[in-house]
Amino acid sequence: MRIQDQYDIVLFDGVCNLCNNAVDFIIQRDQGAHFKVGALQDKHVKKMLKPYEVKEDYLDSLILIRGDKVFYKSRAALEISRKLNALWPLLYGFIIIPAFIRDPIYDWIARNRYKWFGKKETCRLPTEEEQNQFLSEEDML
Repeated sequence: MRIQDQYDIVLFDGVCNLCNNAVDFIIQRDQGAHFKVGALQDKHVKKMLKPYEVKEDYLDSLILIRGDKVFYKSRAALEISRKLNALWPLLYGFIIIPAFIRDPIYDWIARNRYKWFGKKETCRLPTEEEQNQFLSEEDML
């Protein structure tokens, strides 16, 4: 069975500080172990993305893969919020706002993320405690 059939896969820009903080946020609130996360720059992740026809150099958005579906931008964020603990699933109510309104705001933040939040020199590596929440090479086999 594929990993994306067992977990929702959250893919992010591994050098973006905002994206890394978002991953920390998700990991801390994923008490149901719904998610596995991975950096879009990872060669194994790029291989996983091929059947979904996502450009190999794509870094513009958070990506959520659920089975055979791919969600981008604000839709990915809202889908993620549905499975977090506490009151975060209430954010899914913003799905009623059309994507043509939500996504330009998402794009504006994405375009400025390095300027506002900074950038790392290399992709983030998971801590020992986070190891099981990050995609591993074995997950991709």
